[in-house]
Amino acid sequence: MNAIISATELADDLAGRRPPTLLDVRWQLSVAQAAGEPPFDGRAAFEEGHIPGAVFVDLDEELAAPPGTGGRHPLPDIAEFGAAMRRAGVSADRPVVVYDGGQGWAAARAWWMLRWTGHPDVRVLDGGLPTWEGPLETGLTTPAAGDFRPNPAAEGLLDADGAAALARSGLLLDARAGERYRGEVEPIDRVGGHIPGAVSAPTNENVAPDGRFRPAEELHARFKSLGATDGTEIGVYCGSGVSGAHEVLALAVAGIPAALYVGSWSEWSSDPSRPVAVGPDPQ
Repeated sequence: MNAIISATELADDLAGRRPPTLLDVRWQLSVAQAAGEPPFDGRAAFEEGHIPGAVFVDLDEELAAPPGTGGRHPLPDIAEFGAAMRRAGVSADRPVVVYDGGQGWAAARAWWMLRWTGHPDVRVLDGGLPTWEGPLETGLTTPAAGDFRPNPAAEGLLDADGAAALARSGLLLDARAGERYRGEVEPIDRVGGHIPGAVSAPTNENVAPDGRFRPAEELHARFKSLGATDGTEIGVYCGSGVSGAHEVLALAVAGIPAALYVGSWSEWSSDPSRPVAVGPDPQ
């Protein structure tokens, strides 16, 4: 099953006999609050205009637990996540399509959460809402309740120790911008740098200028050049498990399975006892 869907394909599916459940997960990572600016309001953006039939899902409230020692976007309570997905109309036997404002990170987090907890058919709208050429509707959407019951997989999820081990035994990709990986700047977390052994792989290099993913063969070649050879176990982290989910999605488009370290750098760097590497060299 392809992990992404085009706007044209989505329009066809929505008009078909078995339309997918459509989730709108608009969200932005914002550091503007430090300057006194209000944070991005995804729900307000949703009410102003969304793809007809979509239901808003709040990343901070429904796809993550409150920030803490586990990072800025730790895993939510699985029972609460399941209840949120049922409220959004998600059922196990109905396809799900997720979209956001175009960056793809938030949609990828929802995709990853649903796939990791056992939903068999989830795709992300490639390029997000900006690619949609059909009408929009306004206001709130109240769907019929779904029946999805999350069942987390034993694989696909890394903790801090697992990420550290994978950096030595396999391939651990850092999805953040290169300057944060190198420790040249760190606008959010306690300290800059990267997990020793991790390889820099900024997730924005997986997409074309229009925000859509690069072709699968290009992505496969990119990840192969970074060390994703046959038989290599692969993991991804970022700042807080959001852009990292987007890289896991890019790997899926390329046909390469990968695990996600959800706590990511926000968890790793919060513990002064954990080692930090700086500069372009993984070690």
